Amino acid sequence: MLKLIHVFFILASFSSFIGRVALLQFNAELLQRKLFKIAPHIIDTLLLLSGIALVFQGNWLAGEYGWIISKLIVLVLYIAFAIMTMRSSGNKRWLAFAAAVASFILIFVIAITKQGFI
Repeated sequence: MLKLIHVFFILASFSSFIGRVALLQFNAELLQRKLFKIAPHIIDTLLLLSGIALVFQGNWLAGEYGWIISKLIVLVLYIAFAIMTMRSSGNKRWLAFAAAVASFILIFVIAITKQGFI
C-alpha cells in the first residue's frame, strides 16, 4: 500500500512540475495563485516522506544501499534543474527542463533496477 502511495506522489509531483512549466510558458500569471505556490511543496513533502517510510519498511538500509544514495544525489540534481527551469527563460529554461526530465528518468531507472552508481 505504501509503495502505491509513493508511486501516486511520484506521478503527482512530476505532473505538477510539467504543468507549472506549461503555465510558465503560456499563462505565467496563474502561477501567482496561492494553490500553485503551495500544492507542489505539499506533494513533494509527502513524496519524500513516503520514500523515507519505504526505505525503513523495506529494511533497505540493512543491505546494499548505494542505490538509495544514488537516488538522493540525482534527486538533488533534479531539484536544482527544476528550480533553474522555473527561474530561467529562453534556451536556458529548456535546457534545464530537459536536464530535469532526464534526472527524473534516471531516478526512475535506479528505483526499478536498484542499481546505483555509488
